[in-house]
Formats: sequence, structure tokens, C-alpha cells
Amino acid sequence: MKLSKNIIKDWLIPIIIAVILAFLINKFLFFKINVPSESMYPTIMIGDNIYVTRIYNSNNIKRGDIIVFYSEELKMTLIKRVIGLPGEKVEVKSDGTVWVNNSQIKESYVKYNGGKTGSFIVPEGKYLFLGDNRANSDDSRYWENSYISSKDIQGKAQIIVYPFNRIGLLK
Repeated sequence: MKLSKNIIKDWLIPIIIAVILAFLINKFLFFKINVPSESMYPTIMIGDNIYVTRIYNSNNIKRGDIIVFYSEELKMTLIKRVIGLPGEKVEVKSDGTVWVNNSQIKESYVKYNGGKTGSFIVPEGKYLFLGDNRANSDDSRYWENSYISSKDIQGKAQIIVYPFNRIGLLK
């Protein structure tokens, strides 16, 4: 009888508490994703495991943030870079440059330019996303509905945790 009480007190209760804490952390603070495509190359590579922090206030989203979101149109979770914020006019020119509200933005993270051009006016409460590997990214330029609602944004990619030779913060 005493042995079973000790097992419950010393093992079972701490294990249950640990499982509950892990669930709450994953649900409300951060989660991990595995990247399946090269659309964010070379910033993020196929197979990278990334910790993502949950976003509760979409006003904290800035241009250049790498965001994980759900696409209703594609019925899948994606990871892309925020280019257009609510109310902005975004133009992707034929030379690959991106202009926001008639000013060119610097994009040192883009190594492979290309793909579709276009002009977009981002509605309120929505965002425009592009991959870093513009020549090989199925992003806002190609979708029927080019904008993602703030309610579909799941979190901001923060740190690559695997493979070990790529561990580091995302910029």
C-alpha cells in the first residue's frame, strides 16, 4: 500500500503535471514546425525544424517577419515572409524589385528573384506574403485570393533548432 502511494506521489503526479504543462506551452506559447519546401531558401531549407511563437496581437507583425499561417485557399499551413501590411500598395516589378507605397524595399534575403509580377492593395486586416526564393515560391502572387487574414496567422518563426549545423535565430 505504501509502495503504491509512493509511486503515485513520486512518479505519476509529476508525469501528469509535465504532460499538462507541455500541452499548455504548445497551445499558447510556441510550437515546432518542419519545413517541407524550398520557397524560403536560403533563409530556411527543406527539413529545417523551427520554433514558432504564437501571435496574439496582429499589430505586432512587421514587414520582413517570417510568419506561419493557414491558407484557406490551399488548405494547408505555410511559412512565408510578410511583405505587405494592411492598407499598403505593393508592386512586384519585372526586374524582381518590390515597391511598397511607391518606395523600393531592400531585400538582402532574396537570392533567387523571378516569378510573377503584379500590383496589390492589401485590405485592412489582411497581409501579403512572398517566399524568399521568388523564382520557386508558390506565394501571394499566384493565389486566387492574394491576402491572408490576421485570424489565420498562427505565429512568428523565431529559431531553427534542427539540423544542428543550422541552429540560430531567424532574421
